[in-house]
Amino acid sequence: MKYFFLSDGWTHERVWEFEGLWDEIVWRRKPYIERLNLGIIEKGEIFWLYQVEDAVLMVEVKSSCEMDNPAKPFGQVILKRLISADEAIERLSEAESIIHQLEKD
Repeated sequence: MKYFFLSDGWTHERVWEFEGLWDEIVWRRKPYIERLNLGIIEKGEIFWLYQVEDAVLMVEVKSSCEMDNPAKPFGQVILKRLISADEAIERLSEAESIIHQLEKD
């Protein structure tokens, strides 16, 4: 498994694998991407931990509230470096605060 942190209010969009853009017809399913009930708080902002399958190379993420705040500098970003479980644990251990949500909304 691979991991990434994503700011609250952002969502994942397109996904890439070794052959290019994820093709649900070829794979016969959507890629496995799940937001875990664990996150960190950095400078007052919540970043949720996501888990993805090993076949995923890159993930496009997009602000779900970009229209609410046009002053935000980025509307979408491509995450090209997903992290390992060890790196996620290290990041959690260095965080200002850790947040745990019992149930997803």
